[in-house]
Amino acid sequence: MKKPYFLFIYCCILLLSHNGFSQKIFDIHIHGTADIPQQLKTLERVGVYKAAVSSSWKLQSSYRSQENLEILHGLMLACPDGQVPYSNQYCFDSKKDFPDLAWVEKQIIEGKIDFIGEILSQYYGISPSTKKLYPYYELAEKYGLPVGIHTGLAGPNHGSANFKVSLGNPISLEGLLRDFPTLKVWIMHAGAPFIEETIAIMAYYHNVYADISAISNPDIFPPRQFYNIMKRLVDAGFENRLMFGSDNGDIEKVVENVNSLDFLSQQQKDKIFHLNAGKFFAR
Repeated sequence: MKKPYFLFIYCCILLLSHNGFSQKIFDIHIHGTADIPQQLKTLERVGVYKAAVSSSWKLQSSYRSQENLEILHGLMLACPDGQVPYSNQYCFDSKKDFPDLAWVEKQIIEGKIDFIGEILSQYYGISPSTKKLYPYYELAEKYGLPVGIHTGLAGPNHGSANFKVSLGNPISLEGLLRDFPTLKVWIMHAGAPFIEETIAIMAYYHNVYADISAISNPDIFPPRQFYNIMKRLVDAGFENRLMFGSDNGDIEKVVENVNSLDFLSQQQKDKIFHLNAGKFFAR
C-alpha cells in the first residue's frame, strides 16, 4: 500500500525539479514593477529566496514592506534627465540626475542601500570610468558595497538620447578597476555581445563578477546563442564568478534555459543560481 504513495511523491519531486521549481535561487538583477506582491510571488514559486532590486527610489521604498523574500536594495544612477530608462519615473524626489552624496551615505549607514546599481552610465552617455561617478564608487568601497554596471546593448524605446553602444563595452570599466582595486564590481548582462572583452577583464581583475541577465532570457537571446556564450565563459574558468539574474523577464523560461545547459554539472548550476552571489554580496 505504501508503494503508490511513495511513487506519487517521487514523481512530484521529479516534476518540480524538471520545471526548475526546486532550485534555490538568488536573483541579483530585478527591477521595480507595479504589482510587487505578484512579482515576488512568482519569484518565490520558482525558488528565489533572495533578490536584489534596482529602481526609482520611491518604488524601491515600496519593497521594504515585503516579507516573502529577502530583498537587497540598490541605488540607481546616473539617470538621464533624472529618469529611469524605459520609464516616466524620476529616480529621486529631487528629479536630479545624480543623488546628493551626503544623502547617499546616510542611506547606507541606515542600512537602506545594499549595493550601488544599476549604474546607467551607458544610457547617460558617459563611461563607467568617468570621474563624475568616482565619489559613489568611493562610498561603495568604504562600506563594502558591490557595484553593478549596465553593459552590452539595450532594448528599444528606452528614451535615453545619449545612449551609445560603445559605452557598453566592458573594457570601459578598466579605468575604475585600476583606481578602485578592492571594489566589488559586476558586469551586468555579461557584457554581451562583447564577450571576449568580458573575458579579458575578468581574467585580469579577479574582483569582477558577471550576471547572466538578458542573455539567459530566450525572448531576447536565442537559446543557442546563450548556450555558446555560457560555454565560452565557463571554459574560460569563470564558473565561480557568474551569477543569476532575470531582469524582470519570464523567470520560468530563464530558469529552464539555465537548467538546459547540458555541459554544466548540478554543482556548477548551484554556483550560478545562488552560491556565487552569496559570496559576492556578503558584507
